[in-house]
Amino acid sequence: MMKKKHSLYLNFILLISVILGLIFLPTNAIAALLITSISPDTISNLQNNTITITGTDFVMGSIVSLDGFASLTTSFFSNTTLMALVPSGIPVGIYTVLVTNPDSSTASLNNSLKVVQTPPTTVTATQTIEPPNGYERPVLVINSYSMSQEKISPGNSFTLYITLYNAGQHYAKNVVATFTSTDLITLNTGGVVAVGEIAPGNRLDFAQPLFVSTGVWGNLASINMLVSYADETGFLYSETFVITLPVYQSYSSWSTPTPTPTLTPTPSVKPQLVITSYTTDITPLQPGLQFNLTMTVNNKGNSTANRISMIVGGGSGTSGGDGGTQQPGGISGSSGEFTNFAPIGSSNVQSLGQISAGTSLSVNQLLIVNTKTTPGAYPLKISFVYYDEQNHTYNDDQVITLLVYQVPLLDINFYQDTSILYMGQPNILPLQVVNLGHNSVVLGNMRVDADTGQFSNNSILVGALEAGGYFTLDANYIPDQAGPVDLLVTIDYTNDFNQLEVVTKTLTVEVLDQPVIEPPTDGGLNGNSEVIPTQPETFLQKVWRFILGLIGLDSGINSSQSPTSNQPLESPIPGEQPIIIPVQPPLKGP
Repeated sequence: MMKKKHSLYLNFILLISVILGLIFLPTNAIAALLITSISPDTISNLQNNTITITGTDFVMGSIVSLDGFASLTTSFFSNTTLMALVPSGIPVGIYTVLVTNPDSSTASLNNSLKVVQTPPTTVTATQTIEPPNGYERPVLVINSYSMSQEKISPGNSFTLYITLYNAGQHYAKNVVATFTSTDLITLNTGGVVAVGEIAPGNRLDFAQPLFVSTGVWGNLASINMLVSYADETGFLYSETFVITLPVYQSYSSWSTPTPTPTLTPTPSVKPQLVITSYTTDITPLQPGLQFNLTMTVNNKGNSTANRISMIVGGGSGTSGGDGGTQQPGGISGSSGEFTNFAPIGSSNVQSLGQISAGTSLSVNQLLIVNTKTTPGAYPLKISFVYYDEQNHTYNDDQVITLLVYQVPLLDINFYQDTSILYMGQPNILPLQVVNLGHNSVVLGNMRVDADTGQFSNNSILVGALEAGGYFTLDANYIPDQAGPVDLLVTIDYTNDFNQLEVVTKTLTVEVLDQPVIEPPTDGGLNGNSEVIPTQPETFLQKVWRFILGLIGLDSGINSSQSPTSNQPLESPIPGEQPIIIPVQPPLKGP
């Protein structure tokens, strides 16, 4: 009975704890746009500087700007990290950093960036190489790789030498290479090599000892290399590379039972097809575009490759074998990957004939990019099915990578007639950009310039532009010469691979000479450029004006007297000469 009461008591305590926990359960805070820090917070205006903005709720298309200065070229890395380029020559002072999201939400950090004129303290490098434009991060790629010996076979040990190149704009720190493979076995390092750090535009060599597995059967062995590294701010990156190496099979020679010298194994004689280069006739590739893929196929082997079939998207040869009579067909190409790229105009299988050892062949394949393909880097599998001179069948699979971009479709023009532009006078340029694409885009600064004349109010930040939306810029322009003038309109934006791109459009306007207006010599009365002489006032006219003044009438002198328009009036004094009152002639048209 006591145990039962004790159990009921524990259950009651547990129930109360659950109820209190539900009541006081903390709610998760909803993430909001916020800036927490700027690094570095002090920069020099004597050079370009890249600052890192840390915060929350950043999105693709966020724009960084400085209070009292223009917006900055911004790169999005994550929802907590943005990087912006502060150009050289910015005025000295303390700035408030502002982040604007595409939905117009903003966040700022007051007095968070200080700009000084003294150069910052830097470490002098042994060699300065200008990094390629468009990168805002370290980017490691394989510059080259080689082996310690010319040929490798199953059971051989050799050393793989690799050269990494930093194609980015920042230091790559704590670079570590990790190797994994089923064909090759790592030696001495356990498959992990600490490379160190690589400056922008520099190269670094390192080595990995390897052993070729005895189970390798074929002419190729591959190994995966994962390279992980960080930038100066500690942000982590990783790249994966697949390195393929040729393997030569060794065959033992059978001999008679009589004592004879041991024959040295000779490498097998066989072809090996490799895609050494490839290009597209349209750059960049966009969803819905048809393009021609041109590949250079080289026979790296030591015998002729016969009856070659190329299968775009991947496939295999299913008939025949080593020797024997081959049957027609036997090519399987329908199981390939065609989600992003599909053949058009012909199937994905082509017959290339034969390629002799050491020679190359150019191959073309017409493809189309799927309209639903999003921007990114996509692998495309290429398979080769061919035969050697002994009628042995080979099936090689290779992968190439194609980049798909989403380029903004913009219309840049005047939204109304520019009327007539006169030299030396201020004129308004009514410019407009329209998003003709199906998706919204985030644009940077829109600017108009020309080789001659003076501009004002000619640059503005566009920001997010919905599909079918438009944005206007009314720039002021004072031309300084007559004739046709080419106006260059530029709009910058960041593409899908965080590279700065620029859209340009040239608009031509006609500038006329300023009209010269000469004042008329006659005050615009008779219109024939003749000076009208005035008749001198007589004594009687003076007396008459005096009388008019006494009785309160107008006694002013008529300044438009003309000898050709005098009309006699009745004489006010009997026996005197009639007074001639000049009458103003009617005005003539221009």
